[in-house]
Amino acid sequence: MDTQYLNQCIQNIQVQNVDNADVEVVNNSPLVMIGKGRQGAVFQLSDDICVKVFGNTEDCEREYYALSLGQHTTLFPKVYANGPLYIAMEIIKGVDVREYLQSQPLTIELSTKLIEMLITFKEIGFERIDHHKRQIYLLQDGSLKVIDVARTVWRDRVYPYPRKLLTSLGEENKELFLSHVQELAPELYGEWMHYIRMEEISREVYQVLMSEPKNTNAVKTLNKRLLTTKDENNYVVQLEGLVHKVFKEEWVKTMLARGVDPDTVMGKIDEYWDYHEQAWESVLEKGGHSEKDIQKKGTKNEISTKSKKTEMLNKYWDFLEKGRHSENDKNRGKDKDKDKDKDKDKDKQQNMTKNEQDQTTKKDKNRDKDKQQNMTKNEQNQTTNKDKNKDKSNNKKGQKRDKTK
Repeated sequence: MDTQYLNQCIQNIQVQNVDNADVEVVNNSPLVMIGKGRQGAVFQLSDDICVKVFGNTEDCEREYYALSLGQHTTLFPKVYANGPLYIAMEIIKGVDVREYLQSQPLTIELSTKLIEMLITFKEIGFERIDHHKRQIYLLQDGSLKVIDVARTVWRDRVYPYPRKLLTSLGEENKELFLSHVQELAPELYGEWMHYIRMEEISREVYQVLMSEPKNTNAVKTLNKRLLTTKDENNYVVQLEGLVHKVFKEEWVKTMLARGVDPDTVMGKIDEYWDYHEQAWESVLEKGGHSEKDIQKKGTKNEISTKSKKTEMLNKYWDFLEKGRHSENDKNRGKDKDKDKDKDKDKDKQQNMTKNEQDQTTKKDKNRDKDKQQNMTKNEQNQTTNKDKNKDKSNNKKGQKRDKTK
C-alpha cells in the first residue's frame, strides 16, 4: 500500500460531523466514496483496501482501538494503516445480516454464529456486548465480519443483554433467535429473559407514573406532616438528635486533627453523651427540675418537662458556641503571643542595629580624632622644621657678613 499517496488523498477530503445525521463530505481527491454514516465516510483505495475518514479524532481513536483488540480473530477487518482522522482497512466482501434476512430464514446455524460473535466481543474486552444486524456481514464461506465497532468501547453505560441486536432483528426473528438461544444455551436464555422482563416492568411503571394526575393541592396539605418545630415533643427529639450528630462530627474532626486515635475519640464521645442522657433522664424523673430547683421553689410542676429539656438543649447550643469562641479566643491569644514575640524580636533587632550604629559612629569619631591629632602633629613638625631651617639660614648669613668685614 502506498502510504504517501494515501496521505495526499486524505488531505483533499473534508468530513464534518452533523448532529443526529450522517456526516457531510467534501471530496477533492481521486478516491470514490462508497458509503458514509454518523462517524465518517468510506472511500475505496484499491480492490481490497478502503479508507474510513472520520469527522473527529475521538471517533477515529475509538474505532482503531476496538479494531486493534480483535486483530488476532477472524471477526474484524484487517487494519493496514491509520492516522489522526483515518483508518485504512480490509474491504469486507459480503452481505449484511439485515439484507440477508430479507430473503433468507434465520437458521440455528446463523444464530450459533451470532452467539459466538457475542462471546468473542466479551473475550477481547468490549464493553458493549451487542451490535446492530446491518453492521454484521455474512461472507461466502459462511463466516461473519463486523464493522463500525467504535461504540463497543469507552462506554459509561451498557445494556446487560444484546438489546440492539434483538431489536434490529424484528419481532418474528427476535422470537426465533431467542428460541435458538434457549435450545443452545438455556442459562444464557434465562438471564436475557430476566433483563427483558425488567425492561418491560420499567416501561409499565413509567406509564403508571405518567398517567397519574398531578395533585399539587394534596402536597400543599400533606407537607405539614413533615414539619417538626410546632410539635414541641417531636421538636425536642429532632433537636437532640441534630445536636448529637453535629457534636459528634465536630469532635471527631477536632480530635483527629490533634492526632488522637479514632476509636478512642468515638469511645469518649459515647461516654460523654451517655452521661448527659442520664442527667437529662434524672431531671425528667423529677418533673423537669434539678434538686436545687425543687428545694428553691418547692414544686415539680412550675416548669414543664418539654420546656425544661428544650431549655437544656438551647443551653447546650450556647455551650458549643462558647467552646467555639473559646477556641477562637485561644487561637487569637496564640496569635497575640506570636505578635508579641515578633515585636520583641523586632525591638531586639532595632536595638542591635542602634548599638551597631553607635559603635560605628564612635569608631568614626575616634578615627577622625586620631586623624586630627596626626594632622596637628605633622603641622607642628613642619613648623619646627621651618624654624630650624630659618635659623640655619640666618646663621649662614651672619657668617658671611663677618667674613666680609
